[in-house]
This record gives sequence, structure tokens and C-alpha cells, in this order.
Amino acid sequence: MFRDQGLKITPQRVSVFRVLHDNADHPTAEAVFDQIRDEMPSISLRTVYQTLHDLASMGEIRQLDLGTGSARFDPNVKSHHHLVCDKCGRVTDVHASFDGVRLPRTKLAGYRVSSTEIVFRGECPDCAGSNAVAS
Repeated sequence: MFRDQGLKITPQRVSVFRVLHDNADHPTAEAVFDQIRDEMPSISLRTVYQTLHDLASMGEIRQLDLGTGSARFDPNVKSHHHLVCDKCGRVTDVHASFDGVRLPRTKLAGYRVSSTEIVFRGECPDCAGSNAVAS
């Protein structure tokens, strides 16, 4: 896709692709940068951001704003939802159908809904387990 857009396949971009491939952690740009920096000290955070934004604009990844402080990037572009831990920020995919969820016509007010995104919030098993031990 980069070549189709007239963009070069650089070692930096290849490293970003590699970090994202099958990555279910929904990493931030900073997390991607940290993983790459060990093997490629010359890479800049700006390059990582630009590559992530390019991939998102091409539809190859999704940029998520889940209220965790930083944008997250999801290589899974298929329709799905997310669980977000309020304590550690962990993000987990949820594959469920919510076809029965309907908005009142007054709320739709001319909108044509093309997709649904639901974010569940709470505590992940690790954080909930640490609270149970402390209680």
C-alpha cells in the first residue's frame, strides 16, 4: 500500500509494520517507538507517529481514542469493540454482535449510522486480582 501511495518502504517503516503485526496490545506510538529504538537507535518518535498516521489513513490500522491518555493503534480493522482497564490502561478486543442496540429516532436526527463502537470500562483480571488480595 505504501508503494501504491508513492511512498518508500524504509527500514523504519518495516520496523513499525513488524511491531504491529498480530499485536493485540493496542500500543501507543510511544510503545511502538520504545520497541523499535533498541534495534534502531536512530529512529525518531516523529517517524513512528507519521508511519502510524499514514497506515491509519490508508485503512491498514485504526487509531483509537479510548480515554487512556494517548492514542492507541489497532492493527485489527475488522468491526469489534473494546474492554479498557481503568487502572492499568490495558485494552482487549471484544468480538460481539450488538445488532439489537437501537437509538431513538430523535437521537439519530438525520444521521446514517454505518458502524457501532462500544467501549466497556472496568478492571482487568490482573488489577481486579490485586485488589482482591489487598482487601
